[in-house]
Amino acid sequence: MTLARLHARLAERGNPVSRATLSYWRSGARRPEGAQSLAAIADLEDMLGLDPGALIDRLGPSLRTGPLGATSFPFDRELLEERVKETFLAMGAAYPDPTREQTIHAVTDVGPDGQVVRRTTRIVIQATAGVVTEIPFVEITAGTPSPPPVFQAIGGGRIARTHSHESREIHGFIFETEHPITTPNSAMIEWSVTYPPGFPAGDGTGHGVAFQARELLLWTRFDAAAVPDWCEEVEETTAGVVATPRHLSGARSLHAVRRAFGPGALSIRWGFGERPADD
Repeated sequence: MTLARLHARLAERGNPVSRATLSYWRSGARRPEGAQSLAAIADLEDMLGLDPGALIDRLGPSLRTGPLGATSFPFDRELLEERVKETFLAMGAAYPDPTREQTIHAVTDVGPDGQVVRRTTRIVIQATAGVVTEIPFVEITAGTPSPPPVFQAIGGGRIARTHSHESREIHGFIFETEHPITTPNSAMIEWSVTYPPGFPAGDGTGHGVAFQARELLLWTRFDAAAVPDWCEEVEETTAGVVATPRHLSGARSLHAVRRAFGPGALSIRWGFGERPADD
């Protein structure tokens, strides 16, 4: 059956597809995507006398990334973004990098002295262009120079390179995945950050995303000897900064979760004594 005939019969069935598109599908230069195209494939199966699903089953997973939405640096600070960009480039990474964090779970442990001891982050990462083998990440101590923390891969790959910006406020690392990630596929990766002696005292921890994430979860766990007097969630987006008081109510941990969040950053902050009236 010629492409011209297939084109005409699909139009008769209410699923018009151009002859050029049919040619692309036949050669493999393009593939059917979307509900209307898949309906046309079902019609092709019927017209060619094939079993239902004979062609659709050959398609495999979709090559679409889905709607990416706007991308933006998570924090409204030009100098900070420039330093992050310089750190990416120094590690041999593109800025912005071609990945999207779909699901993020970040767990922070606070020691008996009230300082952050360790943070573990687990991410479902999706390639948005080409084939991805390396993903850059940074640890930020804006306004406070610090020694480099210790990055350790837990699963999904290894730490390939690290770099500290000359300001010592940005510390980056390259996570090399176990296997290449071909767009739009995803992979699970997990790593930890351990903070050495001399690392500046902090009163919070968070995570920023350049694309909208499906889910961002922060869980902060406090040592029994360092349960804070006050806590709050801080959400920073293009709409501004919103701080929401939270109460432990006798618990020793606190979590904050957002769905369909970003671009932006979510943090959990805490302190001892009276909460500052304004930051």
